[in-house]
Amino acid sequence: MKTTNKKQKSKQKSMVARDFKTSVLPVSKKLLRFATHFLKDEDLARDVVQDVFLKLWQKRETLAEIENMEAFAMRMTRNHCIDTIRANRVVPIDADTDRKLKEETVDVHSKVELSESAGQIRRLIDRLPDLQRSVMHMRDIEQLSYDEIADITGLQVNAIRVNLSRARKKVRDEFLKMNDNETSIYTTNAKGGKNHASYI
Repeated sequence: MKTTNKKQKSKQKSMVARDFKTSVLPVSKKLLRFATHFLKDEDLARDVVQDVFLKLWQKRETLAEIENMEAFAMRMTRNHCIDTIRANRVVPIDADTDRKLKEETVDVHSKVELSESAGQIRRLIDRLPDLQRSVMHMRDIEQLSYDEIADITGLQVNAIRVNLSRARKKVRDEFLKMNDNETSIYTTNAKGGKNHASYI
């Protein structure tokens, strides 16, 4: 009887481990990309993801109760990133920034063909507040749905959409402004042997 119970417990543990491998491990690369984008430091990001996986493993017997494992893991990663920023002072973060670390996004990366333009877009996105950058990453890089972003950030879907629109407009306007400045050229009029320059 004891042998049977041991076998059953061993089987249950092995099922839990198998479930962990199939439901948690597949999102590891996505978590690492998200943490790296958030922290701007791959080494710190790896530490964060390792800690998240350790905590998830410690909770492995209750993971079956979680409906959306990916959103749950992303939320844990985001919270751990914020804790890491505070502890390591990677970037300044105040209460207002902390409150806003849940909003906007930008949909530009996939539509930029020239590497120079892509570089401009990335620099513009990097200038956005931390909140906008993180949600941008979730929406446009990780291709998460609005509902998934809402699960991770705690924002209402409508708030995510509104801030997405604002962020896109901001990046678009700045991008056009940059290119207007760069494409301004001198035109030459040969009058009396002099060059008259004007901006287009």
